[in-house]
Amino acid sequence: MVPEAFRFTPNAEQYLLQADALRRRQLRAALLYGSSRYWRRRQRVWPAVIGGVILIAIICGGIAVASAFEKQQQINEERQTGRNLGPGTGEQPSGQGAPAG
Repeated sequence: MVPEAFRFTPNAEQYLLQADALRRRQLRAALLYGSSRYWRRRQRVWPAVIGGVILIAIICGGIAVASAFEKQQQINEERQTGRNLGPGTGEQPSGQGAPAG
């Protein structure tokens, strides 16, 4: 259906195509930039995304450092208990059993 304003226009097809192209541009702009009327007032999303990625990386790094520190503390405790169980007590530290053969 053609609007009544275009029925008696000599270049009706051209106007119709131009109107369709304008509508498509407006819809594309609304999808890309939001539905705000003023494009200068639109809020930028990228700074928030980059900030979120940096925050997640910092949190993951903190978790990794904390777990590595805890693991190293356990290794240090195992080494100290191994030293305390030295040759004077009669017990062998783990990993130093009698040679097989």
